[in-house]
Amino acid sequence: MRAIQIDRYGGPEVILRRDIPVPTPGPGEVLIRLRHSGINFMDVHTRQGKYAGSRTYPVTIPTTLGIEGAGHVEALGPDVSGLGIGDRVAYCLTWGSYAEYAVVPAWRVVPVPNALPLDRAAAAMFHGLTAHYLADDVGRLGPGVTCLVHSASGGIGQLLVQLGTRMGATVYATTSTEAKAEVARRRGATAALLYDEGRCADAVRDLTGGQGVDVVFDPIGKPTLRDSFRAARKRGLVVNFGAVGGPVRDLDPIELGEAGSLFLTRPR
Repeated sequence: MRAIQIDRYGGPEVILRRDIPVPTPGPGEVLIRLRHSGINFMDVHTRQGKYAGSRTYPVTIPTTLGIEGAGHVEALGPDVSGLGIGDRVAYCLTWGSYAEYAVVPAWRVVPVPNALPLDRAAAAMFHGLTAHYLADDVGRLGPGVTCLVHSASGGIGQLLVQLGTRMGATVYATTSTEAKAEVARRRGATAALLYDEGRCADAVRDLTGGQGVDVVFDPIGKPTLRDSFRAARKRGLVVNFGAVGGPVRDLDPIELGEAGSLFLTRPR
């Protein structure tokens, strides 16, 4: 089968296309013939080596890139139940989807309803599960809760806006352009603002009567994290779930106290 792999960490130049044997599923695993693979920042971070020493996302090289996909069950390993050959399925957080086949632990595989195209299923797993645990388990959104979603026109951002709105929260959004802000509004954001070199935090405080929001969801990191502090209410929660703008390496915990005794978390 064809596969996209890396033998070393680095830039795009380390990516290799190879012909490798089709893997065989072991106990508790299934072989999926992939029709679509999701593309995520996590794939870039894997290639760059950011998970080389990770305990929560262990990955070693050589490896086949790609953490989510959708297709049909091709073969079942021993001790697998509830799945059958030919089933339409999707999964995430198992490396190897940049290929024609992938072996995946059966417990990570979910059936795809016939009404849902496989390309959408492949694109929705990682983003959807991330948005769900951010909104439900971490942010605990609901009636009376206010939140700010940075990068609200992105994949996770759009889902967060929709989930928060559906759960009864008041959702404010930030984006980089007016066209992207309109996307956030269509998804249900009460107000969508441009970053405006950090002045969005002042606008959010104005919209909340000077108090700030209960929860800020920040996938950007260095360019926005301190603005997130300013947008949060006293004893508010700032959720950093990415660093697409670069890692924050100069944070003194006393800043959280000065900003209003804030809580900062980086969930996985």
